[in-house]
Order: sequence, then structure tokens, then C-alpha cells
Amino acid sequence: MNFRMWATPLLGIYCSVLAFGAHAQAAQQADYIVAVVSSEPITNSEVRSAMQRVINDLTQQRQTVPPMDDLRRRVLERLINERAQLQVAQEAGIRVDEAIVDQSEQAVARQNQVDVAELRARVRKDGMTIGQFRKQLRDQVILSRLHEQQVEGRIRISEADIDRALAEQQGGSADPLAQEVNLAHLLVSVPEKATSDQAAVLFAQAQKVLARIRAGEDFAALVQELSAGDRANGGQLGLRRADRFPPAFLTATQNLGVGEVSDIVRTNAGFHILKVIERKAPAAPSMAIVQSHARHILLRTSPELTQAAALAKLADFKKRIEAKTATFAALAREHSQDGSSTQGGDLGWVSPGAFVPEFEETMNRLAEGQISPPMVSRFGVHLIELMERRRVEMKPQEVRETIRNQLRASKYDAAFTTWAQEIRANAFVEFREPPQ
Repeated sequence: MNFRMWATPLLGIYCSVLAFGAHAQAAQQADYIVAVVSSEPITNSEVRSAMQRVINDLTQQRQTVPPMDDLRRRVLERLINERAQLQVAQEAGIRVDEAIVDQSEQAVARQNQVDVAELRARVRKDGMTIGQFRKQLRDQVILSRLHEQQVEGRIRISEADIDRALAEQQGGSADPLAQEVNLAHLLVSVPEKATSDQAAVLFAQAQKVLARIRAGEDFAALVQELSAGDRANGGQLGLRRADRFPPAFLTATQNLGVGEVSDIVRTNAGFHILKVIERKAPAAPSMAIVQSHARHILLRTSPELTQAAALAKLADFKKRIEAKTATFAALAREHSQDGSSTQGGDLGWVSPGAFVPEFEETMNRLAEGQISPPMVSRFGVHLIELMERRRVEMKPQEVRETIRNQLRASKYDAAFTTWAQEIRANAFVEFREPPQ
């Protein structure tokens, strides 16, 4: 396999193994079905395990854990969405073989700075079987491929779109959709089947909250106290292009200044109150890129050469090179196990994104002439030397491609939300009561 960027990147699988705790404790309780998604059950133990992973993540990030009933409702809805999407992937014929799951497992191990054996030991200690863990990895890769196939295919960027973006970024357009905005968000949730009387009561609650905000109470504190939405960081949704927010949010905030608060906004989720945290003009795309000229020695692991042995061998190579008892090129020609060996490991001049992320991240941390410690990628174990860097002006077509990618990213969230809602609406979901 060519060392350069693998054609099917492992999207979204760099999860922390530390989030897998308490599965065994949940499984010990009497189990029962809480929902059925098109004949596939979701059990109480699945929900409890997923809740515990969320709690672990929030605790590690020092964020507030929502009330358990609220958390359970959100986690169950997420599991329903995932199950429905996996069923769509199965119908679309999306499959993931064992080799891809192996690479996913290795990626998680690298993220946690352990080898696969240690990763598996931690997984077992946290009460999850290796089969369950690998199924989670497989499902994540399947969903990534499904999203790539069905969501990204909905996004169309025309040459006219790129021309407008170029004009905006080069000439400073006043188009509000070209701005970047950070909104904070407080949600008074309305149940899907609420009656008009119930909705009226909840609207009155939202009005009281808005009155408290306009009387001077802290917005972030009220989010923590009352919001049914994401409470992290005071409900802030993050700085993004304005057109990545729902249209109703844009309409309510487009004439507000920083620090101002919107009127109540009604959506299918409930009643929203929005505060403008920040507005920022869009950054113009760089007309130049930094290219790197590197070389490496690659050792592929095998039953005869374990990862630990390969790391030790390359560490010894590094000492010999730095002691000037051997040269990098000579060792690469003799030992490197890829096509660059005949060139002394020379990988040539490359632009950002040419290598797999774990290799590129290590290379980018090096100064010119510096050799990395031995590092692990999905291809094996590497020793990297950064030889030179240079700044290269982008060609007009490269600039346009950069803008195309920015526009696709800006439209992805809205396309994904619409697609996911369609999948959820088309799924048959039956909720079950717990046994008495």
C-alpha cells in the first residue's frame, strides 16, 4: 500500500478508550427492551452504558452533567438515530472488512498512546468485550462512509458560488451570511406531541426567562439552570459562518449587536432565546501554502518484528545518525520497507494533506534538520527527518479548490441535519415501557 494518504480516511474514530467505563455494572442489572427501531431492539443496558460514557466524557472535560432523565432521553434518541442510519447503510450495501476495523483499533491505541494489547486490556477492565468494542469501531466507520455517500452528495457548489466567495473575501463583502458568528443558546423544550395548551404554558415559561435576562441576569447562568439544550460553555454554539445556523436563528439575530439577546424563536424543538457572543469578518484564504521536504525509514510490524522491537530498532538508528556513525540515507536504503528506500527515504516536496494525519502531525512539529522520535502510523513504525520547508504561492485553481472546500464545510451541518431528520422520520420506532 502506498504510504501517502490512504483513500478511505478513518473519520471520527479517534475516540478515547477512557470513556468506556461502567458497562459491566449496567449489564448486571435486569435488562429489558426500551425501544424497537424497524424490528431491531435497543436495550436498557445499551442506554445505561451510553449514558455512562457521556458522563465520563463530561466529567473529564469538567462540564456539567445534565439531569439523568434529560440525559437518558437524549442518549436514547441518539441511539435510535444511529440504529436507523446503520439500517440505511446496510440497505445501501456498505460493508467494512476486518482489516479496516484493525486499522481503526490501531488508531484508537495511538490516540491513547498505548499499543493494541494495552488498549484491549483497558477495554476488558472497563467491562466491555473486545467484540463489543470492535463492533463500535465498525459502526463508526460504516456511518462515516454513509454520511460521505449520502450527505456530501447533497451539497452542490457551483463556479458562481466560488466567484461570489472570492469577491467577498478579497473585497470585504457586507453579506451577513459571509460573517462568522458565535451565538449562545437557551432552549425551553416542547415535546413533539404537546397540545396547544401545553405549548402555551411552555411559551409563558420562555417569556419569564427572557424577562430575567433583560432584567440583567447572567445568560450563561440561566443556561446552566434552565436550558434543555447543550449547556457546555454557557450554551455557546461556537464561531461559524452565519449560514451554518438554522434560518430561524439567522432571522432573529441578524440585526443584533454583540451582547444583545433575541426575541423568542419557535422551532420544532421548542422555544429558543439567543445571545450574540461574537461577530467576525471571514478570513481570506491564504494564497500560499507551506510545503515540506522530508524523508523517512519505515519498518512494517509482523510476527517476526513486533511494534516494540521496531521502535527500539529505529531509536538505535536515530542514535547512530546523531552520533554520525551512520547516515539517514544509507540506513533508509538498507532497511526502509517502502518505495522510497531506493531514494534514501526521500519523500520529495509535498503539500499539506499529502500524508496520513499521524505522520503529518509528527512531521509538522519538527524543525528543519530535526529527526523525530520513532512514531507509529497505520502503515508501521517510522523515523522521520524534516529536511526543508518552503512557502509556495497557490495557483488560481488551487485557491478556487480551497474556497470550494470551505463552502462545502459551511453547508455540511445543514445538509446533515436535514438528512438525519429524514432518516429518523422514515424509521418505524416503537417505545416500550419497563417491566413492572
